[in-house]
Amino acid sequence: MKSVLIIGLGRFGRHMARKFIENGHEVMAIDHNEDRADDAVGLIGQILIGDATEERFMETLGIRNFDLAVIAIGENFQTVLEITVLLKDLGCKYIVARATRDVHKKLLLRNGADYVSYAEREVAERLAIKFGADNIFDYVELTPEIGIYEIAVPKKWLGKSLVELSIRTRYHVSILATKKQEQIFPLPHPSYVFQGDENIMVMGTMEAIEAIT
Repeated sequence: MKSVLIIGLGRFGRHMARKFIENGHEVMAIDHNEDRADDAVGLIGQILIGDATEERFMETLGIRNFDLAVIAIGENFQTVLEITVLLKDLGCKYIVARATRDVHKKLLLRNGADYVSYAEREVAERLAIKFGADNIFDYVELTPEIGIYEIAVPKKWLGKSLVELSIRTRYHVSILATKKQEQIFPLPHPSYVFQGDENIMVMGTMEAIEAIT
């Protein structure tokens, strides 16, 4: 379980918070707007009303204790930049921010952001899964239940073949491809032997993926 700070409770922030919570992570949210905070009360257990650009307020939160901070504000770049710099100064471990332009993305990355996103709900959910698990490197949702996950080869699979492991029958997932560095090799042969220097692209439910990672 990770501890996540969400700053901003617009659509992006609410979607991301919901997905983190669904996946078992602890979420605290901040918004300066009481109406938006009230709208999210049923979703998020810990909500504070305050200005995330105010250093004294942010210092009271214990920023270093969060594994991840998401700046879910997109309409005011100056505010996003100020919060990014402040979080970095307060020792935030990992910062995800939003941007609407390439130049904004570059500035955010240069001033403390570790990852910058452009999109809304789809990306919010994808990032929540990606950054909410240490062993999932990427994710694409196919349906609310089924997705494609990029994961490291499970240690117990190393040196064994697809057919030897009976992966579909035993683990209820399908191996779509293997990946070495940035090169992808689709549909490995049943005799393919898994190696330790690669990732695999796996299709299945989140529960099935968690069971093998």
